Amino acid sequence: MKTKAPVAKNERLDVTIADLTYQGMGVAKVDDFPLFIENALPGEELTIQVTKVQSHYGFARAITWKTESPDRVKDVDKTYRQTGIAPLQHLAYPAQLKFKQHQIAELFSKDHQDVEVAPTLGMDNPTQYRNKAQVPVRMIKGQLETGFYRQHSHELIPLTDFYIQDPAIDAAIVKVRDILRQFEIPAYNEINDKGVIRNIMVRRGYYSHEMMIVLISRTQKMPSQAQLVDQIHQALPEVTSIVLNVNAKKTNVIMGNVTRTLYGKPTIEDSLLGLTFAISARSFYQVNPQQTEKLYQMAIDKAGLTGKETVIDAYCGIGTISLALAKHAKQVYGVDIVPEAIEDAKVNAQKNHLSNVTFEVDKAETQMAKWQEAGLKPDVVVVDPPRKGLAESLIDATAKMAPKKVVYVSCNPATLVRDVARFQELGYAIDGPIQPVDQFPQTPHVESVTVLVKK
Repeated sequence: MKTKAPVAKNERLDVTIADLTYQGMGVAKVDDFPLFIENALPGEELTIQVTKVQSHYGFARAITWKTESPDRVKDVDKTYRQTGIAPLQHLAYPAQLKFKQHQIAELFSKDHQDVEVAPTLGMDNPTQYRNKAQVPVRMIKGQLETGFYRQHSHELIPLTDFYIQDPAIDAAIVKVRDILRQFEIPAYNEINDKGVIRNIMVRRGYYSHEMMIVLISRTQKMPSQAQLVDQIHQALPEVTSIVLNVNAKKTNVIMGNVTRTLYGKPTIEDSLLGLTFAISARSFYQVNPQQTEKLYQMAIDKAGLTGKETVIDAYCGIGTISLALAKHAKQVYGVDIVPEAIEDAKVNAQKNHLSNVTFEVDKAETQMAKWQEAGLKPDVVVVDPPRKGLAESLIDATAKMAPKKVVYVSCNPATLVRDVARFQELGYAIDGPIQPVDQFPQTPHVESVTVLVKK
């Protein structure tokens, strides 16, 4: 029998916000029926208007506040919320750190697991931290604009200050935008699949200050390409690499498969934990270098290496964790599904004069099964999977290899809880508190490090 929701669309109600969702929206309950409200914080009393009603939950918008949370930040730019760039900017930073700690603890307790979660490691300056930007380019009123999409839409909001990005990157985007306007290069139009420039990507080394500009184009060549490139590198002295990426498909995927270097080198260099890394246009590199150093140092410390161990790094990318581990281990094996990432990883091992690392291209779960079949016996396995977490076959292969420790670096608490439960069924237990690290201040995302030991 279908129960009727206790609220109706457009109805106005007075509510008290009970909690925040993992996306950072306020939650109010009406007869146990949850309503999700943007820009509302726990403890606040407000009048809301219901905007959408589903069978088990609804959405509403805040109309007037009767009381405000002491954790509310005044004078925020609503553009950053509308675009989803900084959905938590209205929440004071110490409260953001508590929210992230609570988010992990809450998910474990819902799964009937009693775990300790340490306070979140935060940043001194929780803004201007991103070392990489990918911004869409569109024509608005006949003029080429850069900015960000309004959430859940493809409507571009022009922006020049992205708040959580390195200001040098913001300034570079404006200069590139102006040069594109000067050469009258048309922006991509996704409705008729015409135009040229789709996105501008900028990467900047936090320590090296080397900068890469990637022009993502629908066409194989940019109009006035040589002059355009010349203007960009004159306008931006930090630029050591200008790259063209061709994406001719009608798709939401940002980058295509063809990448050509138009100026300088195909990579920029930066350092992390005292190691040097070459970073190409398409390789994955953590966007918050200051916090990544804390996160990886934490993973290395928790692995407890003495120099005698064999370590596997599943999802190794360009070798950032693998090479940091290699300085403290006897032998490290890394695997990643992206061939370019493994090419970069091998180059990075040579750059850092580390010969005790072996890299393979494959799905992590497939390679783990191969290593297990071949009788590889790691002492420690480090996993840093994407948001979807670990494949069950990877967990099974790991448990069969019986490492003393598994160090799990997670970017999604929900899949972490699921995967930990699976490890526990196979004879592993959580050792010590889970350590959250704030890699993405002003957003609801949280990274964490969990150690599992063989019972």
